[in-house]
Amino acid sequence: MARPLRIERAGGWYHITARGNERKLIYRDDRDCTHFLELLAQMVERFNVRLHAYVLMGNHYHLLLELREANLSRAVQWLNVSYSVWFNRRHSRTGHLLQGRFKSVLVSREEWGLRLSRYIHLNPVRLQKLGLNKSQQQRIRAGVAGAPNPDVVKERIATLRAHRWSSYRSYLGLAAKPEWLECDEILSLGGGRKGEEQRRYREYVEMAVREGLEKSPWEELREQVVLGSQEFLTRLRAGKLFNERERRMIQRLTKARPDFARIVDTVEKIKGEKWTAFRERHGDSGRDLVLYPGRKEGGLKLDELAQAAGMKGDASVAVSLRRYAARLDRDKMEQKRCKEASQLLGVRM
Repeated sequence: MARPLRIERAGGWYHITARGNERKLIYRDDRDCTHFLELLAQMVERFNVRLHAYVLMGNHYHLLLELREANLSRAVQWLNVSYSVWFNRRHSRTGHLLQGRFKSVLVSREEWGLRLSRYIHLNPVRLQKLGLNKSQQQRIRAGVAGAPNPDVVKERIATLRAHRWSSYRSYLGLAAKPEWLECDEILSLGGGRKGEEQRRYREYVEMAVREGLEKSPWEELREQVVLGSQEFLTRLRAGKLFNERERRMIQRLTKARPDFARIVDTVEKIKGEKWTAFRERHGDSGRDLVLYPGRKEGGLKLDELAQAAGMKGDASVAVSLRRYAARLDRDKMEQKRCKEASQLLGVRM
């Protein structure tokens, strides 16, 4: 049977998964998981995607991504190849680490964004010892499994909250949210009062743990690559993927992006000196203050930023962006300058 075509659209949401070759482990220890997340952070930066949810399991991973550009294949292939090369070198092995090409499903945000994030986050508790493997879930849905033991439910929730290699802990505030992870969009889909999003999301996810997991979303997959209603599929076939609200969202992502010259001019005003004076100055964050909105809001690619800023290449830009993001986490004065730049540019950073 022919492989399903990939559908890549700017503004589209995608569920991504890849599995170890012969279902073997792709993460053998914490260092493997840590390095994969480091690469995931680089992928978000390098390919200008938004990551809404993730989970790393022993022999596979799940991601929920949103594209700003039609570059899904390039982004995920870069992630998989980079990790495979590193893993093989570290563990002195050869051959394919991952089984075939990664799987991608185009997702209707409104219909499936929230539910799919729950599906991803519940992966760590789909275990036989917790009464939630595939056959046990089928018995639960058929109404022949009986009520779960309270101690088992308690263990399920403890396991879910303790899993370090998932975005769920960040969603609940149990772990610091990395700069490269987007939580607000999914939390907003849960509705409710402002300030109660985390609690409502926790209840939404953990109710499934208490009652037994819902059926797999893949039972409702259309054309092998689409998760959404018939209306969503019809709009997709007609080349009208997005409804009016979704089109407005995409316009906000792409409208009136500031170009490099305008960003430089803005930073010059903030610093009170010319770009040529501070661009190469050791220890000065001015160049990074230009690169950061150039990537985040200008949508410039790493090689374009490197050329415009007179840097050696895209790797140098990526290092500078990661360094500046880390500085923003701890430096209140730099946060103030970045906020001032965003206000002058008329964008949100």
